[in-house]
Amino acid sequence: MIRIMIMVLGLLAALPAQAQKLDDVLRTVVMTAYQPEWVALVDSIEQAREHRINGSLLLTGTLAGKPVVLMQSGVSVVNAAMNTQLVLDRFAVRRIVFSGIAGGVDPGLAIGDVLVAEDWGQYLEGSFARRAGKGWAPPHEVDAEAPANWFLLHPRGTVVANDASPPRRIYRFPVDPDLLALARQVVPKVTLDRCVPAMTAMAAGSALCLPRNPRIAIGGTGVTAGIYADNAEFRRYLHKAWGARVLDMESAAVMQVAYANQVPAIVFRSLSDLAGADPNRNQLAVFGHLAAVNSARVVRAYVAALPD
Repeated sequence: MIRIMIMVLGLLAALPAQAQKLDDVLRTVVMTAYQPEWVALVDSIEQAREHRINGSLLLTGTLAGKPVVLMQSGVSVVNAAMNTQLVLDRFAVRRIVFSGIAGGVDPGLAIGDVLVAEDWGQYLEGSFARRAGKGWAPPHEVDAEAPANWFLLHPRGTVVANDASPPRRIYRFPVDPDLLALARQVVPKVTLDRCVPAMTAMAAGSALCLPRNPRIAIGGTGVTAGIYADNAEFRRYLHKAWGARVLDMESAAVMQVAYANQVPAIVFRSLSDLAGADPNRNQLAVFGHLAAVNSARVVRAYVAALPD
């Protein structure tokens, strides 16, 4: 009997400890990818309390009177997935609202615009095919839902399950329909900035303003990969094959983790550049701050409208 008890205790000790919840308040996670997006929102957090987990800083408090956790996902897909699961494990999460910048893919969108996509796909989740005559032979069957290939790159989607759905191959993770419906009601009323903030413009030595007032668009697809895309030809491919309107390095990973955990999620992205179609050079360094501010402005209005 003693030997059995020792064996049981040994097995229990070998099991990973369940993540400890840091509080039991049901919160909205307001997620950003990196520092400029965080800075655009952090001053809006009231009654802020700091939490440090695995070297990351998270703030609990309120935003527009709603209980929130403000955090950075980190840049790129693995960081985004890892830290989305981290916040779900450590807090009572009601929903995820992402605020960030993106590269524009849809020619109808311009720098400074904010897009609320209705779904998100991972465009580099696929196979590199072999040459076959003048074409390509992928190592897997191409199903009817798959977006068209780009030379050797054949999209394959991601197989994911949750407690309500068995494993299936998914090319686009949908935004929560109720959250999207609220966005359609609320965000078109928000006014966006056209000019870079005065201090930033002063550092550049001149006023930096967009040629037109930025707009808000809702619907369509956003795409994600662990690569910074700045190529006009590939941008045209993504728009044609995926129907993509913007691209980034985190959103689809966040949406995949949210899907697996059955947590409602929505993403707001403001264009900082045109992913390779910018005249002369990529415009992130010029308009990245403006894009972060515009996305944050929309997200503040959106969070204020969320139900208690």
